Amino acid sequence: MSQRRLHVVGLGCGDPAQLTGQAVAALRGAAYALAPRKDRGAGDDPLLAVRRALLAEVAPGLEVVEVTDPERDRSARVAGDAAAYRGAVADWHAARTAAYERVLLERPGDVALLVWGDPAFYDSTLRIVDAVLARGAVTAEVVVVPGISSLQLLAAAHRIVLHEVGQPITVTTGRRLREAVDGGADNVLVMLNASLDLAGLEDWTIWWAANLSAPSERLVAGRVGDVLGDVLAARAAAKAEAGWVMDAYLLRAPGA
Repeated sequence: MSQRRLHVVGLGCGDPAQLTGQAVAALRGAAYALAPRKDRGAGDDPLLAVRRALLAEVAPGLEVVEVTDPERDRSARVAGDAAAYRGAVADWHAARTAAYERVLLERPGDVALLVWGDPAFYDSTLRIVDAVLARGAVTAEVVVVPGISSLQLLAAAHRIVLHEVGQPITVTTGRRLREAVDGGADNVLVMLNASLDLAGLEDWTIWWAANLSAPSERLVAGRVGDVLGDVLAARAAAKAEAGWVMDAYLLRAPGA
């Protein structure tokens, strides 16, 4: 009897046309798909709805098993303390691990675990899968299926190369942008933005995008001091239209 497979599938940004052939094959071959659901109180999760619509088009009939995503401590105390932040993430991962393990023990067969973008960029799914298998009750072969990331789509949408000739890129989160800039990074890709704080970077150039490939997609580019208001307005408009906002941007220092 062959070992079950856990396919960690990169979905890109929700456009079925951007799924790789490998991703489509994994979805069509799975017994079910496992997807987290954010509990927003009203019972709706617009990002889960996007996942369902994508699967309905590329893998009709594939069952989607929802797992309520545990709450993570996002208080000001955690946001301002590195050790507290790591502890909050560790607690969140442990709760996710237990929730995923329960489903995998109850439901046999190959499963597709759905990941926005590419599993390699700021996503915890692979860590959760490793933690589930380390507990010993679930055994499986893990297959990672890469997806088109928001960073690739950002570059394509703005028709840019993400670095100058022979120069490096720093990839970080909005929470750690200042740390990167203070450390000397002058060409920075930023993801996971709770807000945009670009004070002091007015002379840098920004290429910004939200909800890439979705009907609510927004793009803004220019000198930060000139376009920051446009970025904030576009960000708010994308969230109002879609019910969610996921943005990324490239920042480049003058002369970089």
